[in-house]
Amino acid sequence: MKLLKEAMYQIHRTNPEKKEKLTPKVENIGAFQKLPMVMPSIDILQSALRKAKRIAPTKGIANAAKRERNKGAKQLDALMKELAVPLRTYKENFPNKKYLHPYERSLIELTLGDGNYEEALGKLEALRKKVNSVGKEHASLCAKSLSKREAEERLNEGLKRIEEIFYQDGKAVDQLLNIAKTLRAMPVVDLETPTLCLVGAPNVGKSSLVRVLSTGKPEICNYPFTTRGILMGHINLSYQNFQVTDTPGILRRCDEDRNNLEKLTLAVLTHLPTAVLYVHDLSGECGMSPSDQFVIYKEMRERYSSHIWLDVVSKCDLLQAYPVIFATDDCNVDNFELVRYRKMGPDGALNVSVKNEIGLHELKKKVYELLASQSERIKNQKNKEAELEVSS
Repeated sequence: MKLLKEAMYQIHRTNPEKKEKLTPKVENIGAFQKLPMVMPSIDILQSALRKAKRIAPTKGIANAAKRERNKGAKQLDALMKELAVPLRTYKENFPNKKYLHPYERSLIELTLGDGNYEEALGKLEALRKKVNSVGKEHASLCAKSLSKREAEERLNEGLKRIEEIFYQDGKAVDQLLNIAKTLRAMPVVDLETPTLCLVGAPNVGKSSLVRVLSTGKPEICNYPFTTRGILMGHINLSYQNFQVTDTPGILRRCDEDRNNLEKLTLAVLTHLPTAVLYVHDLSGECGMSPSDQFVIYKEMRERYSSHIWLDVVSKCDLLQAYPVIFATDDCNVDNFELVRYRKMGPDGALNVSVKNEIGLHELKKKVYELLASQSERIKNQKNKEAELEVSS
């Protein structure tokens, strides 16, 4: 026993790649773009039926009954394989959610619903097993037929039964097809490219700033949650390429009550190395009081304190001499920081107006400095990881 343990230890030392195979590697960002193309279930079935029916009996069988038994068993076996192979391929090439990057794992849960991805793959595997089981059963019955007529009947019964199963349960394939389309449409983020994330309450002007700063073209309307997902664009400043992402607005409420759009924003901030451009609207036009924005801002600032940060007060052309007070606001509040925020926003905030082109030049300059700092941070982190790999 001792010699066996020593031998296993030596194999482990001399074959480190074997250890790596035992532990699945966590994917980098970009797994969704590697998803296989999924054919509609009806196309898979029709193609499989055409190929199976072209299968001829083995040459040289003189007895008619034996020849029909042979042909029927071969056609049923071929149909079973033509259906099972693509199902197995899809199952193997759709990644296990457990080994995805945390950001992409969050996207799956928030866009498809928790558990729906795994359920779809489970239904696909169940269909494959059912097709295999029924195909083998009917091929065996066909091979045991006592006459040519019985073999023909067994073949037709088997073809009909497998076809019924695929018509009935093939929606699992179509569900996977739609999942693949949804996931492929998700924006790809390069973890080594500095990323600017625009954050704030709904309708505060984030999307307008994305248009000014980047190649992204978000929809701009005056109602909450205009941004219905994550939108990626690119900024080219001083011959350097950066990423910019527009995110859905955050409301004043606890995490348990947040909708999936808000959770998408939190997923970006939690799982991606981003610099933050936080947008405030003190004009009252966005529909959320400055007081509520202040509460959200303080929470986000504290939660993501490690992020590089820039504050922007948008729509500054609409600001008045006196701060906007909503009916729900407490006018007699003695919080000096809140009183100041209502009028000017956070300390150091940059005032901009896309409509009147106020402060945009300075904004681009500040954004470049922000992203340059983010670039340096990413580079330092990469160097630290490389040093740890060498030392280990």
